[in-house]
Amino acid sequence: MITIDSRPVSHEPEAPATGRRIVLRTRGRGHGEVFRLISPGDLGEHLKPFVFLDSFGGVMSEFAARGGMHPHSGIGTVTVFTRGDVRFEDPEAGGGHIGYGGVEWMRAGGGVWHGKELSSGTSARIHGFQLWLALPAGLELSDVDSQYIEAKHMRRVGPAHVIVGKHEGIASPVRAPVGINYLLVTLGAGEQWTYRPPQGHTVGWLAISAGNLTGPSPAENGELLIFDDTDGAIALEGGSDGATFVLGSAIPHPHDLHLGYYSVHTSADALKAGEKKIGQLREALELKASRTGPLGSTPIFRG
Repeated sequence: MITIDSRPVSHEPEAPATGRRIVLRTRGRGHGEVFRLISPGDLGEHLKPFVFLDSFGGVMSEFAARGGMHPHSGIGTVTVFTRGDVRFEDPEAGGGHIGYGGVEWMRAGGGVWHGKELSSGTSARIHGFQLWLALPAGLELSDVDSQYIEAKHMRRVGPAHVIVGKHEGIASPVRAPVGINYLLVTLGAGEQWTYRPPQGHTVGWLAISAGNLTGPSPAENGELLIFDDTDGAIALEGGSDGATFVLGSAIPHPHDLHLGYYSVHTSADALKAGEKKIGQLREALELKASRTGPLGSTPIFRG
């Protein structure tokens, strides 16, 4: 056992018959149904451009009541739901529901405030993952870009919804940086599936939302698995209850991480610029009248 950022993880180089080895597994830290699996200051440094991952579950109205507007810069955020659905309403994107297979994408770029743009959908409870991606230097101070894409408009290859990137020739409509794949997958009991990442995608991991995996890469509900830094195949098999999980692979992010409280940048100067813009946006936001919509959500604020 080793410890990263005061949380226990298991370092176990498991060797499947073919493909990539599991080099680390963890359940993160948290309580109830909310767990931090990746943080910029620990595993994110090793998995960049994947720098943050939360697994969250519960009642959406309670999340909305607790949450508040907060800023970001230098990152892209990707939110998917593995169970249940939420409602979005946006002056530019209109309204709709995001459930399994859909996605909310936001490129924070040079600075944005958000946190209340989603509200309760048709389901009593939800479960999902929020992922942060470190943006390349050319995009980290760019204009804000956001998308709300319902499942019916997303692309799928076999059991995998292509949330970000390109898999087996099928490209996601999400306007994320190149060199990153992020898939949402459900396997039935005993169903076998092999992920073959693009060349150079030596960063690889998966996190399970429900069920379990057996075979060459065994894992239980709630675990995060990290694979070795090759770009070989990842062979997976659904356990007795099947498995629902997210899987990420990418070309490694080449920059050191410069961290603010809600920001991740490639340099100290870029971080300073992002935090300056966040401060200016806060002042502008405080001057605005109520922006809450009829369903209780508040659109992202980009100035």
